[in-house]
Amino acid sequence: MEGAPMLDTTTFIGLDVHARSIKAVSLDVMTGEVRAATFGYDAGAVAEWVRSVDPRARCVYESGVTGFDLQKRLSGLGVGCAVGAVSKMIKPSADRRRKNDRNDAEFLARMLSVGNVVEVWVPDDECEAARDLTRALEDARDDLSRSKQRLSKFLLRHGLVFDERTPTGRRKGNWTRAHWSWIESIRFAEGADNDVLAYYVDAVRRAAEEKARLEGLVEAEARKPRWRKRVDSLRCLKGVDTASAADLVFEAGEFSRFRNARSFAAWVGLTPSEHSSGESDRRGAITKAGNKHLRKTLVEAAWHYLTCSGRPKDLAKGQAPDRVARRHAAKGVRRLVERREALLARGVHGNKANVATARELACWVWAGGPVGRGGVGGSGPLGMGGRPHGRGGVGGRSPAHKPVTPEAVRSEAVEANLRSLFCERPGRHTRAQTVGST
Repeated sequence: MEGAPMLDTTTFIGLDVHARSIKAVSLDVMTGEVRAATFGYDAGAVAEWVRSVDPRARCVYESGVTGFDLQKRLSGLGVGCAVGAVSKMIKPSADRRRKNDRNDAEFLARMLSVGNVVEVWVPDDECEAARDLTRALEDARDDLSRSKQRLSKFLLRHGLVFDERTPTGRRKGNWTRAHWSWIESIRFAEGADNDVLAYYVDAVRRAAEEKARLEGLVEAEARKPRWRKRVDSLRCLKGVDTASAADLVFEAGEFSRFRNARSFAAWVGLTPSEHSSGESDRRGAITKAGNKHLRKTLVEAAWHYLTCSGRPKDLAKGQAPDRVARRHAAKGVRRLVERREALLARGVHGNKANVATARELACWVWAGGPVGRGGVGGSGPLGMGGRPHGRGGVGGRSPAHKPVTPEAVRSEAVEANLRSLFCERPGRHTRAQTVGST
């Protein structure tokens, strides 16, 4: 988190981490002493050196391809370590021509000493493993798409295009049973071409099998007690199936780490960019900052609201969502459908309207995700434990004739945050702002 420097230590250590080496630089803010050391990728050696410098020292390294492994190892050895968001690092332009491992590590130490490091939330091992599983599924989808593309374009280079039609004259779709029968009937004069065709067909089938296998693994993971209630609750939103809900839950980890729905929408990069100064107020395309994986999931889910109705989504077999979450998901579906229709009626471009819908869908996901946990304590994103609407709100006094149940508390908390989210106040309604173009 960004804020004042830690007061229980005067030593801050920056780590420039690579695949096979770690450069460490310590800074004592009281004496100005700077020390440096180089290690292999060995958390034990780093922890021993940190303790020799100052057992209470605080470490930081930049987020990146090395992930959270070093942070978890150092924390397990009793060394305080944070992962700083590299996108928030403000480096002087003069340092661009003096880049080396020591300077990078010292820069991190100085930024940490003044509290100018935005820490990345570190998932636990179970959450990170579940996240890796959904990302592997996305890779499998991409592999299947590429394999199909290679096969279809190989046939196109030979002048072969599937063009069978139904008795009514409608063209049959690709990758259907009829399409596969047509592919299997193809024979080339050259044996090499037949070998290539067999290779591409086998690649498509293997990719489809791997995708189906990973989908089963994701569904099995989503049924675990830690995730099931939240996944089932998010599935009440149209356009969100088990895989999409698992994506949202696994990637977010804990929705309570986002202060409000706008923070969550910004984290997935669905908020408008801005370049304003003085009297000029200019907003542009979405920022595309943050979690690209979830942004893609939400944008694809938002397309369902182009054709679906505003009726609540029927429950699937075995789905057991939180009752509060289901009720608010029904409100969300109705609002998203109306919102999409209003944008298109105003002549907003279809892609732009879809991104605006995806941004608002992200807000409903934030509101519904924590409800699925069924908790009422703490100061989570639903305002539980807070007091958003005076004495009669959550955390305030309730009338004696109206008993307060956990479900009522959660419901009122969601209502309060959604009213705040969409700029609604008692006795007044203001239309939410349109998201910028893509």
